[in-house]
Amino acid sequence: MMERRDFITLLGGAAAWPLAARGQQAVPVIGFLDPTSFETSQPRLRGFRQGLKDTGYVEGENVAIVYRFAEYQVDRLPDLAADLVRRQVAVIATFAGGTLAAKAATTTTPIVFTISEDPVRAGIVASVGRPGGNLTGINFFAGELAAKRLGIVRELVPSANRVAVLINPTTGGNFETTLKDVQSAARAAGLRVQFLNASTSREINLGFEGFARERPDAFFVDIDPLFTSRRIQLVNLASRYAIPAIYPSRLFTEAGGLISYGSDLVDAWRQAGAYAGRILKGAKPADLPIAQSIKFELVINAETARMLGLTIPPGLLAIADEVIE
Repeated sequence: MMERRDFITLLGGAAAWPLAARGQQAVPVIGFLDPTSFETSQPRLRGFRQGLKDTGYVEGENVAIVYRFAEYQVDRLPDLAADLVRRQVAVIATFAGGTLAAKAATTTTPIVFTISEDPVRAGIVASVGRPGGNLTGINFFAGELAAKRLGIVRELVPSANRVAVLINPTTGGNFETTLKDVQSAARAAGLRVQFLNASTSREINLGFEGFARERPDAFFVDIDPLFTSRRIQLVNLASRYAIPAIYPSRLFTEAGGLISYGSDLVDAWRQAGAYAGRILKGAKPADLPIAQSIKFELVINAETARMLGLTIPPGLLAIADEVIE
């Protein structure tokens, strides 16, 4: 039986067939390397396609996209990246662990990434202004976001002293940098942190079971594709243990999470799509400066706040991009 990801891959690869069949000039092909799944990727793809459209490219008309999904199996990313290079795609678009896999697979194929860590500090590019090499992309600046999120925790739960921080030690990003960023931000906010490592659904459950013995005052979920895919599980556990939690994107608050603050992922991927379009038109990644994600969202779930017995401070309500009733 054909697996879903294989079907989607064939579907994406078929986008160029109608034009080729009519004898027109072959369209460029973009390789979309995704550590997650087809379902989870939909908000990113919506933004990416909009960015392409902004630069004059429409999938199925004058550009094709070949999709490769790792289904959260990080060890598959190198082979998937190598496959895209063998197919001689014009650009590879990727994020998180896919960035390092793509970088290792080619020094010539242009790569457009979105990443939460500092790409210079991580050794991905030479500088922000002039990346050099074959990579460029969009940066979320996770350290600054961590500080903002922990500040929101302090405002939301003024009595909070200890915060449990969920991180994935197997992520493709710089794990040690994440630890330092969060620790530094916590000190600035006057909070103590307890790190919970989880790279599977079972480990997430075990982490929450520990709350029964040593209950934190709040819960902080780091940016990670695995956690986004397990957002229903995380939201339900936070509700079961009645712990105020802050999440990295609106996908969590839409699923019932208390509050989220982070980059507007659709817009960040719109920027990535525009960069991919510019490269198709002849721009070189080395000359495209690393762009910073420019839109951020604070989303509050008022129903969850009431369930937890929390009163959302007027200051947070005033600046919220959306309040879910």
